[in-house]
Parts: sequence; structure tokens; C-alpha cells
Amino acid sequence: MIPELSSLSVCMRDPQRVEEIIKAMQKAGTSTIQVISDFDMTLTRFAYNGKRCPPSHNILNNSRLISEECKAQLKDLLNTYYPIEIDSKWTVEEKLPLMVDWWTKAHTGAAAHQERPAAGSLPAVFSNYMDFDETGVLKAFKGELIHIYNKREGALLNTGHFQELKSRHNVLLVGDSLGDLTMADGVHSIEDILKIGFLNDKVEERKTSYLNAYDIVLVKDETMEVPNALLLHLTSVLGHCPVEK
Repeated sequence: MIPELSSLSVCMRDPQRVEEIIKAMQKAGTSTIQVISDFDMTLTRFAYNGKRCPPSHNILNNSRLISEECKAQLKDLLNTYYPIEIDSKWTVEEKLPLMVDWWTKAHTGAAAHQERPAAGSLPAVFSNYMDFDETGVLKAFKGELIHIYNKREGALLNTGHFQELKSRHNVLLVGDSLGDLTMADGVHSIEDILKIGFLNDKVEERKTSYLNAYDIVLVKDETMEVPNALLLHLTSVLGHCPVEK
């Protein structure tokens, strides 16, 4: 087994199945692999040395360019909707309209209350896009709203990107929510997919559902050591050797 998978933060419901997926992806070769990852609290840290790190929207929320009135409104939205987002008692169908409501209100508020303009083979980024005027002032958010539970729709709307990667039918998926599990739904003819999930908050309440959904669950892991080790193992020359035991 890859040494990093022995970390105390790593949980696996079926370690043997994980090993089988890794071996199959190794055998298929580097040219067949693509990585699909969430950004906030996945590529970025949820916490550092035990202290909570701000996600992307909180960087804006805490900016001096945002009015105090807007900051208060955004904080109220967070306190209202975030507990619902991570509550395992709610179904995705129940959460969906509330997540749309949250991000629509947040985007509208951020654009309306901005006081001054902000101070310019690559990854493909699917995101909520800002619309600035000619002076650099944020006027609105544009395009389809992307939130925690519609990343599958975002993927399917960008099937041109997946067409470019049609020969890469093995996926390393990295996320931090159950909604992230659908990010690869636009990929055609998936042969193997290894799903890695960061479990950062309300661990005991959500651990079972994460273990049932993700192949590897990283509990309160503040690093990218495990995903990086897996990717290095799969893409290195030695990656074609059997998995270490």
C-alpha cells in the first residue's frame, strides 16, 4: 500500500477495492488519467494548525472593498445556510433550492455593495464568473450559477472540455462534499474512478455517509499529501510497478 494511505487521517471502507482501482489505473498508464477536483476546502485548506481558513467567498467578504452592511448580510446568509449544507438529515433535493437561494443572494449583495475596483496545458476551471465594467468595478455575476449540488450540470454543460480528454477514461476525483461526487458525470466511458473526500466538519455525524460514497476519506487532514502521493504514484515511471505492500 502507498505509505501515505497508512496515515491516521485516512479512512477506507474497502481498502482492497482501493488497491484494485490503483492497480488498474497504473496498468492503463499516465495518458489515461485525468484529475477532477473541487476548489474550496479541497485544493485550499479547510484549516491550518487547527484554525479555520476562509474559502474564496470569505476572502471577498472580509475585503476592505466590501461595505460593512454587505459583510453583515453575507455573515447572516452563512449562518443561515451553511448548517443546512452540511446537515446529513436533509436530502439533496431539499437542500437544492436553498443553496440556489443562498448563492443568488450572496452574489447579488457582493456586486451591489462593492465600494472600489479591485487591484490581472493549463487546468480547465469551471466557476462562477464575475462581470466587471470598463473601470474594473464588479457589476454582477454572470453565466449559470454553480453551487455545491449542481456541479454535475456544470460538467455536462462543458462536454466540449471532456471531448478533448476522451482518451483519459480513468479519473482521480477529489472533493469535500457529497455534491462533489457528481463532478465526473460528464466524462464519457469511465473505466476506473478513485474518489477521495475531505471530511472537515461534523465528522462523526457525516463519517458513515462519506465512507459509503468515497473510496478514501481524509478526516480533518489539512494537507494534500494523500492526493499528491497517489497522483505521483500513478504518473511516475515506477507507477507501472505493482502497488507496494
